[in-house]
Amino acid sequence: MLMSLHTTDICQMADELKVTLTDDQCSLLLRYARLLVEWNRHMNLTAIEDDAGVLTRHLADSLTVLPALDRILAGRPAPRMIDVGTGAGLPGIPVKIARPHIVLDLADSTGKKIRFCAAVIGELGLAGIQAIHGRAEEMARRREYREMYDLVIARAVAPLPTLAEYLLPFAKVSGWCIAMKGAEAEVEAQRAQKAIATLGGSAPSIEPVVLPRLPDRRALILIRKIRPTPNRYPRPSGAPRAAPL
Repeated sequence: MLMSLHTTDICQMADELKVTLTDDQCSLLLRYARLLVEWNRHMNLTAIEDDAGVLTRHLADSLTVLPALDRILAGRPAPRMIDVGTGAGLPGIPVKIARPHIVLDLADSTGKKIRFCAAVIGELGLAGIQAIHGRAEEMARRREYREMYDLVIARAVAPLPTLAEYLLPFAKVSGWCIAMKGAEAEVEAQRAQKAIATLGGSAPSIEPVVLPRLPDRRALILIRKIRPTPNRYPRPSGAPRAAPL
């Protein structure tokens, strides 16, 4: 259990990120972190369960997207967002807590992780959020999800040439995709340029982010959707990973 982590630690972390959170939001983030560690004792949700790791590598890392997200979604009163391959709800649940006006879908192909996300939503009393069990390749071909989102986001799901085919079909034209990446962001972005263009995206831009207390190099890859994704994409399950565009 997270025995030594307190709300003040989360508020201090937010200050270091230059992210404004209320005390209630910090409290919700702490409750989420405790649920994550508690459930992780019975099912494999994350390899990181110590206080420092959960605070920095899960919560802080998730919140590094907020400045870019705020800029992209400015002027959209109830933007719709999907977190693809959310796993245990990262980055989606921390983002939803910090920006409750966002209408959020959490999507993952692993049932136990979606059950956990649904339990968190209920325990924390979050509104305007749902957890969906499904593969990105299949969901993005369904009318209720295809090209319906202002923002599509993913953290540590796949290399960008593959990830682009998971994300871009969900984004509406004029919407955005954000891939949260590490030190290889520039290399991945270069390798994915053909795939991104094929799927209707603009040339990717890279924004370095700083994760307090860690030396890791992190970056966001931002892609604007400028054309509809051709109907043949995404290809059937497994194809984007087996044969990237």
